[in-house]
Amino acid sequence: MTTSNEKGLQAEAIAARYLEHKGYQILARRYRSRYGEIDLIAQQRETLVFLEVKYRQSLQGDRPASAVNRGKQKRICQTALVYLRQSREIDKACRFDVVELWQESGRWKIHHYHNAFEGEGNGI
Repeated sequence: MTTSNEKGLQAEAIAARYLEHKGYQILARRYRSRYGEIDLIAQQRETLVFLEVKYRQSLQGDRPASAVNRGKQKRICQTALVYLRQSREIDKACRFDVVELWQESGRWKIHHYHNAFEGEGNGI
């Protein structure tokens, strides 16, 4: 039996492969700061993309992306700012995306929200 944590890690791996197939370069996985964690950090051309990956077993109920509420967004933005400062890329263009995954008839489904939320008010 697979735990929810294992399913979450599997969903992150699937999201990373999906992004790489789309031409993204994965720079970091599960990047942590004192504010929280960013599931994936990638580069798409000249833009840094901070990605939150959300998995649900099915689409019964709310969409997985709906779990990325204002509080979660704020923690992601704060963590992104730490990453930008540490990597000395504070002036680089960046955006915040959400990738949601679920299973349907035993198959993985994926939806990628580009510019899912803004980093305004967080110093980004």
